Amino acid sequence: MGEVEMAETEPPRPRVTDARGILQQNRAFLDFFWDIAKPEQETRLRAVESLMAYLKKSEKPDELDYTLKRLVEGLSHTREVARPGFSLALGQLLSLFEDIPLQTILDRVKERHCLEGVKKKLVRNVMFGNFFGVLALSQSTRFSKEPQVVLGCIQLLQSLPQHGEHLKDLPSKTIGDILANTPEEVFEEVLLNALRTDLSSAFRTPAQLQLLLVAMQRFPKSFTPKKLNKILGTSALITAESIPKLTELLKKAAHSVKKECVLPPVAMDLLQLSLREGNFQLFWSNVIVNGLLKDPHGPTHYLSFRLMGRALPLLSLDQLKGVLSGEVMRLYGEHVASSQKADRFKLAPEMDGYVADFLQGCEDPDKQLAVLLGFSTLTHRGNPVVPPAWRVVQHLRPQALQRYVDWLKASFLHPQPDASLDVTTRKQRNAPEEPAQKYVGIFRLRKWIVARLISLVENKQVQKEEDLVMDVARFVFFHAFFNAKAATVDIPESEGKLSAPLDSNTRAALVSSFFGLLHCMHHLPVLGEAEDDANPNQRRPHGVTADGTMWIYCLVEYAQALLNQPKYVQSTSPFTTEQSKAWDSMHESVSSLMKKAKKMATPDNNAFQQLFLLVGIHLFKSPEELLDIMQDLQNCIKKAQEKAKKKKKTAKEEEEPHWAEVVVDILLSLLSQPSRHIRQVCKSVFTSISPHVTATALTAILDVLDPDKDEEESALMVTDDQDPVADEMQEDEDGDEEEEMGEEESASSESDGEDEVMEEEGEVDQSFRLKLMEVLQEQNALATERDGSEDEEELDDEAMMKLDTGLAALFSEQKKKVEAKKMEKAKVHKEKTLLLDFKMKVLDLVEVFVSKQARSPLVLGLVEPLLTIIERSMTSDRYQQGQDFLRRVAYIFRNQLCKSKVYCRTAGDRRGELHELLDKLLSKAQKQTDPSVAPFFFSASLYLVKVLRGALPSTETKAAPSVQDLQFMGSVDVDRVTSMFREALSSFMSRRKSPLSGSMFCDLFSRFPLLCVNLVDSAVQNITSGVREHQQGQACTLVLRALQSKDVQRLMSGAPWRELCLKTAEQLAETLKQVGACDSKVVQEKVVKALELSQFLVKHIKTQKLDVDLKALQTVLASLTDSIAFKKSGQLEDSYWALVKYFGVTKPKVEKAKKPSEEAGVVAAVEKKKGFLPETKKRKNRNKQSPAEGPAPANGGLPADQGPAKKKRKNKRKRKMKQPGDGDVVAEPSPAKKAKTETADTPAKTKKVKKKKKGKRSQGGGE
Repeated sequence: MGEVEMAETEPPRPRVTDARGILQQNRAFLDFFWDIAKPEQETRLRAVESLMAYLKKSEKPDELDYTLKRLVEGLSHTREVARPGFSLALGQLLSLFEDIPLQTILDRVKERHCLEGVKKKLVRNVMFGNFFGVLALSQSTRFSKEPQVVLGCIQLLQSLPQHGEHLKDLPSKTIGDILANTPEEVFEEVLLNALRTDLSSAFRTPAQLQLLLVAMQRFPKSFTPKKLNKILGTSALITAESIPKLTELLKKAAHSVKKECVLPPVAMDLLQLSLREGNFQLFWSNVIVNGLLKDPHGPTHYLSFRLMGRALPLLSLDQLKGVLSGEVMRLYGEHVASSQKADRFKLAPEMDGYVADFLQGCEDPDKQLAVLLGFSTLTHRGNPVVPPAWRVVQHLRPQALQRYVDWLKASFLHPQPDASLDVTTRKQRNAPEEPAQKYVGIFRLRKWIVARLISLVENKQVQKEEDLVMDVARFVFFHAFFNAKAATVDIPESEGKLSAPLDSNTRAALVSSFFGLLHCMHHLPVLGEAEDDANPNQRRPHGVTADGTMWIYCLVEYAQALLNQPKYVQSTSPFTTEQSKAWDSMHESVSSLMKKAKKMATPDNNAFQQLFLLVGIHLFKSPEELLDIMQDLQNCIKKAQEKAKKKKKTAKEEEEPHWAEVVVDILLSLLSQPSRHIRQVCKSVFTSISPHVTATALTAILDVLDPDKDEEESALMVTDDQDPVADEMQEDEDGDEEEEMGEEESASSESDGEDEVMEEEGEVDQSFRLKLMEVLQEQNALATERDGSEDEEELDDEAMMKLDTGLAALFSEQKKKVEAKKMEKAKVHKEKTLLLDFKMKVLDLVEVFVSKQARSPLVLGLVEPLLTIIERSMTSDRYQQGQDFLRRVAYIFRNQLCKSKVYCRTAGDRRGELHELLDKLLSKAQKQTDPSVAPFFFSASLYLVKVLRGALPSTETKAAPSVQDLQFMGSVDVDRVTSMFREALSSFMSRRKSPLSGSMFCDLFSRFPLLCVNLVDSAVQNITSGVREHQQGQACTLVLRALQSKDVQRLMSGAPWRELCLKTAEQLAETLKQVGACDSKVVQEKVVKALELSQFLVKHIKTQKLDVDLKALQTVLASLTDSIAFKKSGQLEDSYWALVKYFGVTKPKVEKAKKPSEEAGVVAAVEKKKGFLPETKKRKNRNKQSPAEGPAPANGGLPADQGPAKKKRKNKRKRKMKQPGDGDVVAEPSPAKKAKTETADTPAKTKKVKKKKKGKRSQGGGE
């Protein structure tokens, strides 16, 4: 019956036609439209490009018609990201095929996306379909050539806002874009009359005003004053009468873009119109200042700020000065001052972008200077609101930069707070003015000016010359350490007199800023040299001028000139006689060193120059501390020069310390100062003198890093040179910012102060408890059992006052004790932080010595001290700074010392000492309690072996090492070293918790093949004798590493190699025989490693055809499947079958096991015709029930009288299985499942099952 039905239904199928023509297209062509609708932008663009290329090659008109139909329909796609893709494709298509009339496409868009009679939920999609259709037409190259189409598009856009607010101002913006690309003739002839209604109602909405402004800007001839008067009723748009209307429209526009945080285009167009009409002052004063800024702080203010930033390139010099000193600028300053908190909106980054764009595009230095001065004079209680390090200054022209620097210096000398545009917050205005506020403002302004001057030097993007840098450095140095007594031409800084004298706080800030500037100049590249001209492989000099003179030397010469003019300038802290002598001797030494450097430059000479200049310039800051250092430097230079002349030493000279040791002590003393410049100079100096460093000098450096000597007294004093003035001013500024928080938080914090003190104290100590009881007992306020009666009278007022006074004094005393403990704890923590910071600086010297003098025998003396630091710091330092220190020590030790390719090769005379040290390090590695420390000791041991061995002979000829080269061990006592490492290996294999690891010995085996040959027999023995499965697995790994080494194979070639393979095979057979059930992960790992070793061994024996008996191993492997379940570890199974493959055993193919329910009963199934529903699924028989419905038979078979009606539950499973053919059998469900399915009582469950089966049928109906 089924075959008859198929024969009747199949012939009519080709006659079915599709109105959309989908069945006539190929799959690749249809995929283009699917890709255009995808959310990924790259996919959409690629699909549009591919579609255009396909249609260009194709000559089928039906494909082009179908494409137009699909693209027009896709304009209103329900997926929003798909609409721009279809619009772009349609625009490209119209540009590609110019024979397609645009009017036809416009009619199609109107017809397909007609808004009449559309359901409410589809109105939005249809409106966007019209909008994107107009966009597609406007993107074609022929759009402006067909005026009627342009008119139709504009009329369509005008009709869209009448149907809803979905598009907002998009139609008006699109009309403006269309007008921007429309010829003036087409506008006057066709579009002007169509747009007359919108143009005449320009004061109604911001969008209509924007349309008028665009039209006036694009077609000025069509909007002369007479024509504008006919359209708008006024000859000018910005007049006194239109100010209120324009103000309201701008307010609406500001609120419409509140979420977007952008400037509305209508505001910018109005500004440009006011400049063209000459009404800028009227527009700015009435619309912006007296209009938008009168509203509360919000969107209208942000519009004004953005408009000011965008207007900078358009304004003249006078207009710039007026705007930047007006009300908009003042309110912007209030916004910056009150928006310092993280959760508040900040417009400052956006304004910085506006200023940067203006400075980058402006060529007029006067305008650049005006804008920069406008923002620099915007102050908050004396401090400018813009940061000192302002990136926009990098766009200044050199002329404007020089004038700006001159203005900063003049403002420093003659600060004028009244001339600045000072802003205050609301609470600051209401608070009474303090008398010292003026001086605080002057201090803040001067501090900001100095920071701005230094930032101009630090910013590498600023185009500056050497004269400007030196001018800034001289100015800061002069006012930090000198006062002008009279003006002189030789010293330009003396000509400027201070209107307000510099106080001690300002001096301290200047001193700190000067040394920061000195550090910046130390890293300053050569000015005037282009980076492209420099050789990339050549190191560029830093800290010098174009002629090679150091910047610090220029400043020392300037200081010498100032000291030689006592008539005109005076030092703030005049030198004493000894200090003056030290300065003069320093200057003479530097001059003599420079003369010698001209003849022959040496690193020592350069190092002493830097040290003398560094100590000399710091004499102005702390002369008492550096006077002794200067004297030591003088002695050092004398000794260094005498040593070069005579080689013999007297007994007295031998007792004196070496000059390098004195220099190292000086460097350590200087490093105790918290200065980045001193740190860099000390590192550079130590690099120069590192070849002359002695063991005593190196010991002095290591003593500083020794953890055991932290608690001992040291001659070094680590100082903290924090600027208290800066801290005070920072706290003051923070207090100003916190005024906006309100008074509630401060009140609550004060009320909880005493409670927090008691909570932090924890348990009250016994002495405080006793004192409290005494105070209460003195006033009879402590109730006891004897006097605790109910009728006890209360204390009188006098007694209560005495009690309150006593309690207040007691708690005040306790609070002071708690605060003292806090201060002591903070002091200890601060001292530890300073000490760690000092040690980090000293580590610079160690790193320099290890990297620059790696061949020196003195490097060997660093091994034990560095290991001691690592060992002690691993458990003691828990702070982050301590962890950073430990991490850096470990990096220097492991990567720059142990793993360095350059090492000491002249240690033959210290052979016995190094062997003792090697034995000591290996013993310590085995005794470590922390497993993370042991690798460092083992790495040091390998480093010592490498030093004792020296370089291989083959490294000099760059040839492959021979057997003799592999046997070469230099000064290594092979037997002694082998016994040491054998003992360590035995310790690792016999201890349950050993700090050693297998990777350490793998490293040993790979780096020293001869030691590997001597130790491999121990490793083979431990395959079975290891204390645990982990050690046995590690032994397998070690043996595998040894067998894989080509060098080991060459050293053991012949009978030793065959014997090693035989012994390894026996040990593997023995260890695999002991394996039981692999229940634990450790046992599995051991078996995997043993199988990997066996695989390599068997493969090697088979390949090399060695005479090794593998029968025992083969027998064990054959019985291994009985004790191991491979299902638990796929790696274990793969390793096993990869091994037995070499014995001719292949992995059997595993057939898919049938489930027990499927094996219960199997009956012959009636063949189901594909494509036809069974009888029970047909609508006429769907609700019929079988005559008898009972439980399923026990054997799982199907009774003959139940027919196909009982196959409802089985169809679901049959669809998942393969369709049976003639003779095939199909498994039925288990009896339990069948009974459960057929005896469902609840109607709800039956209904649910029917729904599910219906869904399945709909999914598989096409099969």
